[in-house]
Parts: sequence; structure tokens; C-alpha cells
Amino acid sequence: MNISLQQLRVFQAVAAERNFSRAGDRIGLTQPAVSRAVTELENQLGLRLFDRTTREVAPTDAGRQLAAHLERLLDELDTALLDVQGLGRQRRGRVRVASSPTLSAALMPACIAAAAADGTEIVLLDRIQQDALDSVRSGTVDFGVVVDPADPAGLHCEPILREPFCLVCPADHALAQGGDVAWSRLAEHPLVLLDQASGSRRLIDEALARQGVAPQVVQQLGHPTTVFRMVESGIGVAVLPALALASWHSPGLVARRLLPRIDREIMLVHREHRSLSPLAQQVWALVADIASRMQPSDADRWDFSQGA
Repeated sequence: MNISLQQLRVFQAVAAERNFSRAGDRIGLTQPAVSRAVTELENQLGLRLFDRTTREVAPTDAGRQLAAHLERLLDELDTALLDVQGLGRQRRGRVRVASSPTLSAALMPACIAAAAADGTEIVLLDRIQQDALDSVRSGTVDFGVVVDPADPAGLHCEPILREPFCLVCPADHALAQGGDVAWSRLAEHPLVLLDQASGSRRLIDEALARQGVAPQVVQQLGHPTTVFRMVESGIGVAVLPALALASWHSPGLVARRLLPRIDREIMLVHREHRSLSPLAQQVWALVADIASRMQPSDADRWDFSQGA
């Protein structure tokens, strides 16, 4: 059967008014349009729904039975449509976001504060890269803020920020004397790096390989704060993304630009072929906007002159 919602609403109006003209006035259709809709519905059902005379339109037994069911069903449909329409107007509520540690510390606090000022709560899951991606794919969170994933299968990805990798070392270290540092010079020094669970580690390893550096990795750690502590203790020098500098300030450490410049890309990700709710889409746009304001207007200019 090919029965339209309009045919059912016309039938409901005729059953209530017992007159085609009055039913048309009630729902904004002409009398011929009402008559045609009822006839088409009857043809689809193979039943006469009304007995028509010059004085009255009266429901048949089938018409009365349909009218009894239809009132409840159309009321439920109207309620459902209003509920869905309300989602589009929703501006307050809760959105779950997964984020890798550096981004949780450097980007997400400003996003959480801005959302809260607008009445929206961001529930942050601070996870290593792979766990953040798994949370997105499983639907545990609405979306994620991650480093460019090695395997984007099943994900919709939107780049929001590019940032360079930099060297962090003690202020009295040989690599700190002067300005920018070539990646090739890292071969001469022990390295303290983020471990393989970090979204950055793959990119750091690829950068070192491209520059022909066989790294002397002495420690592999899960969080930038621990990396800073190791560097402070003189265990080695570190390669970290620029955003990591925002979470640590020490007069004993300095940051230097690594050349050639190699960036990591920060992305928003959600499940492919799954639409975000209007509220989640609003928070997605908010995170993208705040990240864009962290992006330098000149992509080659980051101030590494200050201590890390």
C-alpha cells in the first residue's frame, strides 16, 4: 500500500466533520481535494470508508474502526515529530568528548569553560589516543579530539589545528645554545619520548627516520608531564608537540624549534555515516573555533625563546 500521511489526516477531518467542505476548511484544502484524497485512500485499502449522500457523509464500520485507531496514532506521531524538532532547538545539555592527554590539557579547558558559559556541559574522557578513538567508534562519546589517526577507517575526520614538534632540553644543554636545532643533531643525544600509545609517537618516529636519525631512546613515557620531569633530571632531551609547552613552565628548561619544521595535525573525529546531534554539532564547532584561534596567523612562527 502507498498511503500518505496527508490522506490519513484528510480522512480524520472528514470523520470528525461529516462533511467534505467543512473538513477542507479545517485542514486548508478545497472540497475537491478532500474528496480526491478520501477516494485514493479507499482505493488503496480496497474498502469504502464513508457512505455519501447529498445530505451527509457517514463513516462505514471500517471507517469508524480506522478513525478510532488513527486518532491515537496521529497524536503519537505529532508528539514524536515535536520531540525531534525540539532537538534542533536544544542549546543546553551534555556532550561527551574523548581527548588525548596533551589536548585535554592545552585545548579542552577553554572549550569546557566556553560551553559551560552557554549552559552546555562537556564531559571529558581523557584517554590515550587509541582509547579515545575506540570510544568514538563504539559510540561511548559523541566525538573525539585526537592527533591525525594512522587508521581513520570508520571515522569522519576534520582537521582543526597544525602545530610543530619542538625540542625541550635543559637551559644549559649544548642544544640550547643558539636558535633552531636540526633534527639530525638529535642523533648525538639520548632521547626521552612519549610512548607508542601516544598519537604523536608514530609521527616523531617517522620524522626521525626521514632525517636519517637513529635515535637513542632512553625512556618512553605516557604523559608529557613525566617527560618534562625526566628532562629536568638530565636523563635526556625530548621531542614534544608545541601544545605540550602550555602545560609546563620551568626556568630550568628551554624549547627550541626543530628544523625542518614537521607538524602534527589535530582533528575532530566522529563515527562515519553517523550524524551528530544538534547540540554535539554545536560543541564540535566551538572546539574547532577555539582551536583556530590557537593557530598562529603565520604558520612558521612559534615563540620558542621562553623556557618550557
